[in-house]
Amino acid sequence: MVLYSQASCGTHSSGTLQYFLIKFRTCYDMCTQRSPYNWSRDLYQRHGETIEQYLQNTVLPALNDKSGQGGTILLNELKHRWNNHQIMNKWLKKFFTYLDRYYVKHHSLPTLEQAGLRHFKDVVYENVKEQATGAIISLIDEERDGEIIEKSLVKSIVELYENMGLGGASLESYTNDLEQPLLDATRAYYARKREEWIAKDSTPDYLIKVEKALAEEKARVTEYLNPASEPKIRLVVEDEILQKVQMNLLEKEGSGCRVLLANDKSEDLQRMFQLFSRLDNGLQPMASIVESFITSMGNACVEKRQAKLDSGEKEKNDDPEFVKSLIDLHEKYLGVIRETFSGHHLFQKALKNSFEVVVNQDVGQYSNAELMSTFCDRVLESGGEKLNDSEVEESLDRIVQLFSFLTDKDLFADIYRNQLAKRLLNQRSSSDDAEKLMIAKLKVQCGTQFTSKMEGMLNDLAVGSDQKSEFDARMEQHDTKLSFSVQVLTTGFWPTYKTPEVSLPANMTKCLEIFTEWHDAKHQKRKLSWVHSLGNATVKSIFGKKSYDLQVTTLQAVVLNTFNDGKTFDFNELKKILNLNDLTLKPLMHSLSCGKYKVITKTPANNKINSTDSFTANAKFSSNMRKIRIPMASLDPSHNKNRVEEDRSWTIEAAIVRIMKARKTLKHQELIAEVLSQLSFFRPQPRDIKKRIEALIDREYLERSAENSDMYNYLA
Repeated sequence: MVLYSQASCGTHSSGTLQYFLIKFRTCYDMCTQRSPYNWSRDLYQRHGETIEQYLQNTVLPALNDKSGQGGTILLNELKHRWNNHQIMNKWLKKFFTYLDRYYVKHHSLPTLEQAGLRHFKDVVYENVKEQATGAIISLIDEERDGEIIEKSLVKSIVELYENMGLGGASLESYTNDLEQPLLDATRAYYARKREEWIAKDSTPDYLIKVEKALAEEKARVTEYLNPASEPKIRLVVEDEILQKVQMNLLEKEGSGCRVLLANDKSEDLQRMFQLFSRLDNGLQPMASIVESFITSMGNACVEKRQAKLDSGEKEKNDDPEFVKSLIDLHEKYLGVIRETFSGHHLFQKALKNSFEVVVNQDVGQYSNAELMSTFCDRVLESGGEKLNDSEVEESLDRIVQLFSFLTDKDLFADIYRNQLAKRLLNQRSSSDDAEKLMIAKLKVQCGTQFTSKMEGMLNDLAVGSDQKSEFDARMEQHDTKLSFSVQVLTTGFWPTYKTPEVSLPANMTKCLEIFTEWHDAKHQKRKLSWVHSLGNATVKSIFGKKSYDLQVTTLQAVVLNTFNDGKTFDFNELKKILNLNDLTLKPLMHSLSCGKYKVITKTPANNKINSTDSFTANAKFSSNMRKIRIPMASLDPSHNKNRVEEDRSWTIEAAIVRIMKARKTLKHQELIAEVLSQLSFFRPQPRDIKKRIEALIDREYLERSAENSDMYNYLA
């Protein structure tokens, strides 16, 4: 068939084109005649026979000759023959266009192009595919080992595999004949590499090789494989060199995850995170190790505090070193999780879980809630931590982050409110703005209910300052010889304080009467209750020839006033004169006679107050300072544990009633779970919830079901 041989050589001379046009016209005439002179069927049949004959007699022998000479030689010959076949197929399609357009279409036959591809697949491809696949895999393995290969050659043969699926319409041939064997070979290759690397490399070095291998495999697909192979090859590689040795790598002695965390190897940890994030559930084991490590670091801080107490160091409710160590630890690993682990939720949860364990481990007499509140007190109190405004805000941010892990948030709130009250009433707060900022942060963390009393305390002081000027004008109308001011507090906002009924001097009593009269006229429905233990005074005193301004509490001022004119009293006489009991008078006298500034002389001279002691003004007292602050131990504890427990009982009962009112009927365990889910400021034990359920049953808010004792019914 002359048409075939000339088409295969791709001639484009004008004479040849004229010849082609003649043959095209001949084909057209043969296909457009009426039967029995229509030769379409014979032309179609001869087209296929001629191609098949050419492939059998010319192409296949040429490939068989090259098959024993090496993979690259065979692939080059296959590439050459495939390119020739594509040219031939294209031109034959052009010659027999009319045949393709009508006869093939009307008889639902494969197009001439499809028929040409099928003949190549049946005659050539099926005979050489195994050798070609083996040659391609050998070249890829050589490239994996660092050798340079002819990528364009591999790409051409891959395109041949793709075209064997009906001209690229299907990747069945590529998938079955090349991709699957390549996946099997890839698995075997990386299984060998895995055993080789894991035996000699540290975890960071191993992961560097993994990262490189994955990048190279991705580039390999881009350069000469079908894009559909990329996820399949990636999964095989990840399974062989990551999944199967994940725990070995994480726990490897001397270079595992814990060692990298301990040595702050952020780059290696980031690589580990990125690689294991590729695996299904690949980050959970790593997050568990991170959680365990952070917990151990936090426990080390707790153990250090325990060791200090065991060594005999005096225990106080103020341990800034311990609190700072926890803050620094949290700040450090919060940064690690944000930067190294991209803020992944599993690692955030690991940090949360570890600090919930650490922060709620109380050591010694004082709870961590009290230590944290006292740390806030140091930051916010004037004369405490020497910090500028930005450092104060940063410190408050960090302590609130630590506070978020605390289980006993209600205990913290009770202690913090007491310390806030002392700062405000004693004018020891470094900044009103800082106080408001801290309360705002707590409000964001716990809600309005948590901070409502604290906000009320600040509001009381703001309102009091507005009314002060009005009362000062009233005081000018009376000659009391005292500079007198009053701070009115709302009972519900402020902590409960002891209110000793001390016998005041006449001039103080006069001032109280003036204020009471003024206040009652202005606020008829309010009742005043004087809390002298919170008041303060400046007492002008003369010892020898020097005068001093003593900054003391109201109770201390009343005691000092008693010792005017050099009088001497024993303890029992003072009790009677001042109308105070032992629990109030002893700390008062201790502050004046046993502290740093002994303005009162005690007999006998020791540091313990007894009922047999006698006291007189210290005529020999002297100090280089004119203004002297004489501190006094608080008459009220930093918090009342009984009150906290009582508040918790009411909170639990309120939650139970709220739940049962909505649900009407509920099983015991379901009710326990619901209550625990609603309580955010503390976490009671199930037995405590059970006690409150029993109390509500006794008070007829609930009843046990008659059919099921494990079921509760709500009583309206």
